[in-house]
Amino acid sequence: MKIFADTAITEELRDVAHIIDGCTTNPSLIAKSGRKFEDVVKEICGIVNGPISAEVISLEASGMINEARKLSKIHKNIVVKIPMTDEGLKAIKKLKQEKIKTNCTLVFSANQALLAAKAGATYVSPFIGRLDDLGEEGINLVEEIVTIYDNYGFETEIIVASIRNANHVKMAAMIGADIATVPYAVIKEMMKHHLTDKGIAKFLEDWNKVPKAVEKKQSI
Repeated sequence: MKIFADTAITEELRDVAHIIDGCTTNPSLIAKSGRKFEDVVKEICGIVNGPISAEVISLEASGMINEARKLSKIHKNIVVKIPMTDEGLKAIKKLKQEKIKTNCTLVFSANQALLAAKAGATYVSPFIGRLDDLGEEGINLVEEIVTIYDNYGFETEIIVASIRNANHVKMAAMIGADIATVPYAVIKEMMKHHLTDKGIAKFLEDWNKVPKAVEKKQSI
């Protein structure tokens, strides 16, 4: 399973660039960066060697398509995020014909994911954390989408989004999702285990007990 970083903070991306396969952004993440949209996206393209999702803000298909064309010219790795709406599906269909990669975002049902794949989306992003917030099991949605896509051989890749913790990532990998897009803090959380820390401390403690060779002074 590929790991994308879900952030627009370039300092965070540089810190985890060696272990990620791509990056996703959205208007909320860009706003948190406090910087101009195009400046952030261009810098990300210089850090991340993989797909980089940048989102449109238009609500009508024609506007989405125009924005997508401009975004795709920023860098060859740009993937255009399109919302899961009727207008969004129209835009995805047209952009597929123009060979512009798309990420159908804000997906909350298997039916939506099915339609996104039929429209030709390169990626589809089910938001599991937001479903969990409503008392549902968001990861179940991912399992449904995996089953449907496998049944019919859809090429659309599944990006598990709205991840809240390391367990979400593990479950996505166990189900067979193609990608998990993970907040920086959760990526760092994935690296940690208290027994690892304890083991390192014990090894260092024991190493300090090992007799050290005495350095011989060279005669002048």
